[in-house]
Amino acid sequence: MNSPKNVKSKKPDSKKAKAGTKQPIMKGRDIIVRALENEGVEVIFGYPGGTSMEIHQGLTLSKKIRMVLPRHEQGGSFAAGGYARATGKIGVCMATSGPGATNLLTGIMDAKMDSIPLLAITGQVPSTVLGSDAFQETDIMGATFPLVKHSYMIDDINDIPRVVHEACIIATTGRPGPVLIDIPKNIQQQETVPDFNVTFDCPGYKPNLTPSMFQIKKAIHAIKESKRPIIYSGGGIVSSEASKELRAFVKKTGIPITTTVMGLGTYPSDGPNSLRMLGMHGAVYANIAMNHADLIIALGVRFDDRVTGKLSEFCKNAKIIHVDLDPAEINKNIIADIPIQGDVRQALKMMNQGVEMKTDIKPWVKRVNDWKEEFPLRYDLHENDIVPQNVICELRKLADRDAVVSVGVGQHQMWTAQFWDFYEPRQWLCSSGLGAMGFGLPAAMGAQVALPDRQVINIDGDGCFLMNIQELQTCKIENIPVKNVVLNNAHLGMVAQWEDRFYKSLRGHTYLGDANFAEIAHAFGVKSESISKPEEVIPALKRMLKHKGPYVLDVKYPYNDESRGHVMPMIPSNHTYLDTCLNESQSLRDYWKGKGILED
Repeated sequence: MNSPKNVKSKKPDSKKAKAGTKQPIMKGRDIIVRALENEGVEVIFGYPGGTSMEIHQGLTLSKKIRMVLPRHEQGGSFAAGGYARATGKIGVCMATSGPGATNLLTGIMDAKMDSIPLLAITGQVPSTVLGSDAFQETDIMGATFPLVKHSYMIDDINDIPRVVHEACIIATTGRPGPVLIDIPKNIQQQETVPDFNVTFDCPGYKPNLTPSMFQIKKAIHAIKESKRPIIYSGGGIVSSEASKELRAFVKKTGIPITTTVMGLGTYPSDGPNSLRMLGMHGAVYANIAMNHADLIIALGVRFDDRVTGKLSEFCKNAKIIHVDLDPAEINKNIIADIPIQGDVRQALKMMNQGVEMKTDIKPWVKRVNDWKEEFPLRYDLHENDIVPQNVICELRKLADRDAVVSVGVGQHQMWTAQFWDFYEPRQWLCSSGLGAMGFGLPAAMGAQVALPDRQVINIDGDGCFLMNIQELQTCKIENIPVKNVVLNNAHLGMVAQWEDRFYKSLRGHTYLGDANFAEIAHAFGVKSESISKPEEVIPALKRMLKHKGPYVLDVKYPYNDESRGHVMPMIPSNHTYLDTCLNESQSLRDYWKGKGILED
């Protein structure tokens, strides 16, 4: 969604306000806090510094906002993102100017890529010295310009209530995303009689939510005539809270459904029509079905490269219906035959009223189910070593059905996406578009703060866990009972996998070394243990889940290149589904050639 243009603002006359109201004089810092309270903000993840400490002083007096101190600003931005992903509410993070503000950039971009509502508040040097290269001065508005939906620098104390109100609306409406507010320290210290009676008046910001009925009717007709339809569901279903409508659509039509990594949970993983996840490391049968379909019903998706592979070959014989709120996404990567711009929830409601299957798709459904039986997701156990996929499957059996699962980025991320069953939206926290390592622990921390009565589990890799391991202290001090399972193979596993497949196993600095995360966690005062034998897995998982506070389970297993160390299946970048690596030595193309199967 483009940044708003032609924003009109009405600045209250402070002298007039003082004469006509009993509202007390307030400092800018306290106005910020009150404005956030008025927007329903309950939690802020922020790290203080010279230009933001005034706001922190104000927050100490708030009885409505919980202030959580991360141990790194990036951890705070990821925690705010985790809070937003788990709840759908706006996540708020805060930092001082200069390095504090720049440390938020990765979390801000993560929110932009995955359409997460985030408000980043940064302190700034006094406006009187802006442009003089003052201590810790950074043009954070300029630095974040391509990363946010909109940004503000407040140069008038009387603008604070309006700006905070506008920022929260922009972040949470239309296609959600991050918004930045930069506040010079002298504005925080000034005093005025604030006017909190503000309205949203941004003429250039009018996201269209209502789909075209004409296009909806075209989509319904295409669905009726289709013989081999597939539903392709993404993060837009989560953002628009459209899972109920999606499930009704699937039930009414009987169409098989696959999801992106952002769409996990929009339809139950174990549902009768589920093809689980598609894409580079998705289920083989999902990718086959997509590329044999005659109609793709794409709902809240971006057609990103991890799904499409080689664009020119992706679903080239299928008609495509694409529903998306953001007009910039339609026809960006794939040309849609029936583009529908608008809210996907409204679109599904409209389609549910008139859709029915005219054509019998039972032969197609049977064919898809045959592929599911032929190409199941699988792994092999080992007598002496722990198998990470097995850890995930055993944890899934022991965890609560509504547990929230966070991950970092890499092999552990893909194994969790493959083997964990997600039943509802917002059970899955994943840095999907940006792929930011270090996301797992702080995101889980944010989700646990938002959902104190839910089980929150971070399944992480050793490389990712090291990047924000300092947040263990936050979990300890704030009593945030996140459970951490660290799949520790002493390598940057996913990069090493690519080295094995494409660089003759030449290690380009992907060996991390053997770290004992249980001892590190113990130093932070967090309960922990380390295991390395298969028979230790289930008892250790049970002890972890039973523990009331934060926990680290360090799961040591060897990185075995080729035979057991790779995430399979895998479609190499810019290749087609026929190039899917089924195992270390055979592609789908070779497999079908061996069986004498020709393309339809």
